[in-house]
Amino acid sequence: MDFAKPLEDWDLPECFGVLRRRLEAERAGEGTREFIKGLRLLEHANPGELGKAIDYALDIGTTEADAIRLILEHRREQPVKLFRLDGRPHLATVIVEPPHLMGYRSLLVEV
Repeated sequence: MDFAKPLEDWDLPECFGVLRRRLEAERAGEGTREFIKGLRLLEHANPGELGKAIDYALDIGTTEADAIRLILEHRREQPVKLFRLDGRPHLATVIVEPPHLMGYRSLLVEV
């Protein structure tokens, strides 16, 4: 990784180096592979956005590329707007029966 020509002129946030050092110290050869998985997240995010996700991941004590990906996805989610019944009087009369949960007892297996 230190002499990889494609990475030679990259100007990445400092957290990328911290992530790499932690991964390589904790996992040896697997750490480099996991770091590359993290770098591949740049295919879907810009360095600043990914850097913030890595910073947060390091703060919560994780170095997994999959955890960083989940942080990125979570930050991109848009909150769901409140569904209002205004102007939909026909929906106000709909009644949904509560589920009968006793049926789930049949799924229990006794050992």
